[in-house]
Amino acid sequence: MTAWLPYPPGEVPGLPDGISYQYWNGSHSLPGDPNDVRFLVGPPTPAAEHALSRVLPHTGNLQVLQLLSSGYDGMAPLLGAMPPGAQLATARGVHREATAELAVTLLLALMRGVDQFIGQQAQHEWKSKVWPTLVGKRVLVVGYGAVGTAVAARLHAFGCEVVPVARVGRTSAAGRVYSAAVLTELLPTADAVVLCAPLTKATRGMFGADFLALLKDGAVLVNTARGELVDTAAVVREVRNGRLRVALDVTDPEPLPADHPLWNLPGALITPHAAAFTDAFRPMSIDFLRRQLHRYAGGEELENVIPITQELWAGDQAA
Repeated sequence: MTAWLPYPPGEVPGLPDGISYQYWNGSHSLPGDPNDVRFLVGPPTPAAEHALSRVLPHTGNLQVLQLLSSGYDGMAPLLGAMPPGAQLATARGVHREATAELAVTLLLALMRGVDQFIGQQAQHEWKSKVWPTLVGKRVLVVGYGAVGTAVAARLHAFGCEVVPVARVGRTSAAGRVYSAAVLTELLPTADAVVLCAPLTKATRGMFGADFLALLKDGAVLVNTARGELVDTAAVVREVRNGRLRVALDVTDPEPLPADHPLWNLPGALITPHAAAFTDAFRPMSIDFLRRQLHRYAGGEELENVIPITQELWAGDQAA
């Protein structure tokens, strides 16, 4: 059996025996015949599907395609290139802490005016005013999976009233989780919204003009999930007129074009899809891959396997 890893095999200690490991990081140079690969790991970069699109059509004996992303929304067009019976798995959970950390960082930056202070510093201006604090603020966390629960935990520490929202309402160990069906009732009560939801047919464009209009004046929207959850043109209108402020680690389109108005709008803070890419990513993804390969070698059920359904083929992707 052959596995292609995005890290040199010598840098992944404790790999199971019985598998031949080769290094491929998404470059054009291939380490061998893709038809020999049984376990293929996508490169640890955004838009890994671009590199995989060159390889998948030639992997006739592939058994597992392992992504290093939490979501798989870019994979739908490539499913037809996977051989029948091959499994698709994500690295859900690997990015949880880092993504939650950036989400809360962006929210804090906007609430405390850090984006404006940076502009003042560039102009050598000493100006001050009263800024809001997170203490006592009502924050909707939309998407209450691995990342959403980590965001909620951090916000509780800042004294926020956290309102978790998921596709289906339920009672969790942390309390009530609201159904997305009642978002129209919740949004007018929110001081801030943090988007952590997967991209599906139901969530694509969810935060369009109608939902944004329900937010109170001065509310903050943070998106560290997928850019397509938000109607970009509607966001531009709301930020341009000064009603809302936004922090976006993901955008639609992505990358954000150099001439896009969001770059220069006061009240918009943009980061380049950077949430998951920290110095913790490599050791955490290596640890995950080692565990996953031991399951594979032992014939055990893999983590985070995504059922390849007709809905997925049609573009219903979850993270």
